Amino acid sequence: MIAVYVTTYVLLSVGGLLTLWRMLRGPSVLDRVLALDVLLVLIVAGVAVGMAWSGLDLNVALLLSVALLSFIGSVSAVRLVERWGGRG
Repeated sequence: MIAVYVTTYVLLSVGGLLTLWRMLRGPSVLDRVLALDVLLVLIVAGVAVGMAWSGLDLNVALLLSVALLSFIGSVSAVRLVERWGGRG
């Protein structure tokens, strides 16, 4: 079962690196916002895998708060870009 957790962490890490690349190279602001949202989802998934591996559910509040902040941040950024008229 440890191989499953390690494989999951490796895949999440590769996804995180590719997401960071998109954040740095994104041609528009919306690409960067979407990459940030994906990165936060990957962080939530990594914490959830860590909770499953350890068997402890101590970080449920952390998962919920990061997911909520991710959603609110994405919606706020999209509304801001919408006000700018899509420039960026």
